[in-house]
Formats: sequence, structure tokens, C-alpha cells
Amino acid sequence: MQSTLFDQRNLEAQGQQRFGLQNPQMLRVALGPDVLSIKGAMVAYQGEITFNHEGAGSVGKLIRKIVTNEDVPFMRVAGNGEVFFASEAGFVYLIDLVGDSLSVNGRNLLAFDAAINWDIMRTEGAGMLSAGLYNVVLEGHGTVALQAVGQPVVLDCSQQPTYVDVQAAVAWSANLAPRVVSSMNIKSMLRGGSGEAFQYVFNGPGFVVVQPSEWPAGAQHDDDQRGSGQQRGGLLGGLMG
Repeated sequence: MQSTLFDQRNLEAQGQQRFGLQNPQMLRVALGPDVLSIKGAMVAYQGEITFNHEGAGSVGKLIRKIVTNEDVPFMRVAGNGEVFFASEAGFVYLIDLVGDSLSVNGRNLLAFDAAINWDIMRTEGAGMLSAGLYNVVLEGHGTVALQAVGQPVVLDCSQQPTYVDVQAAVAWSANLAPRVVSSMNIKSMLRGGSGEAFQYVFNGPGFVVVQPSEWPAGAQHDDDQRGSGQQRGGLLGGLMG
């Protein structure tokens, strides 16, 4: 059988890294310690692997998730073997945390070492009109896999205020405290708005990662747990399960 499909670049990558790129749009993780990933991001695996819902982990996180209504659905991936992750063909980027922290738009998070601490934070100024804006803060030691629509740019926020469309912000320095501002005036509201009415504003020592496009309308992570055989059972059931 002959085809360019079987070119070396499309064959399974061989490497010693725990987190590695199978290709620019697919993450490959060699399991040992557990990994947390967004539900529905697993596309294939080899070996003896289990997938289980990851609850809030503490009463404080549980309360924040209920109050903010922000459900970033994680699953814990454990076992021996290799797991491949991808979502909406987003481009995957790896970041190694060495005792530092990172804020990530939940939609752009793909997977990370389970030993990394995580929490959900609300963005200052995020109100009803901006539909509530929240991000996941990751801190500790380990690898984080992000995904972006297209090739992103990293902007320095230390020299001047930096404004980023809320749907284009991928991740930023955790020491930055972005606010949500609106460029929409009464006339634009009456005319239906521009579609870019709300922005994050960053100002201070640090960076923000910006993707060149937004996720397709209606695109979201599949809420099922592929291979887990579990149902979410509502907000409280999903958080406490």
C-alpha cells in the first residue's frame, strides 16, 4: 500500500519527553504521573489508560465554580501508555512552569500535569454585558499545553496599556490583573455593535499571548468523557463526582 499519508511526518512520533508534539495540532503525552485535560480533548490512546471526572478538589473551588457558573470540565488521565490530545485543530504550545504561575483562558487550555495547582478567577469589570469572564490560574512545577487558533503573538505589557479582544486572549502573566473595558457607545449598541465591544486591558510587567482569530462560532469542548462511561449529572454532580 502506498500513499503520502504514510510519510514519516504522519507516523507516530518517538521521543523521550513526557509532553511532546505529535504535530503542530496534536499533543502526545507519555503517562507516568497523572495528567489533567479538558474533557473531550482525547483523540486516541495506547496502553492501559483510565479517564475520570476531576472535581473541584476543595470547598473554596466548588463555591467559586457555582457562583461564577464557570465550568471548566477537567478529566484525570491515569495509567501506563500514551495519550493524544487535540481540539478543533488548534495549534498546540507547551509551557514549562518552574514554580511560577500562568493565567489561561479556559477555552485555550488543553492539558497539564496533575501536580500543578489550579483555580478559577473572575476578571475585574466582567459584568452581565460581557457575559462574565473568567480564567484558570495554574501554579507550580510541570508542563502546560495550550492551544490557539493560528500562530499567536506574545505582547509585552510593561511599556504601555495593551488592549486585547476578550476572545483573542490566550494566556497572560499571572501577576497581571486585567480589567474588562468596553469600546461600545450608545450609537454602536443601537446599530448592533461591532462584535469587538469588550477588551481586556493589561498594564504592568508581563506578557499576554494573543491568537490571530477566534474559535468558530459554537465550537466547544465535547462534554462527554471518552472512555470514562460517566455522565456529568448536572453542575453539582459534575463538580463533586
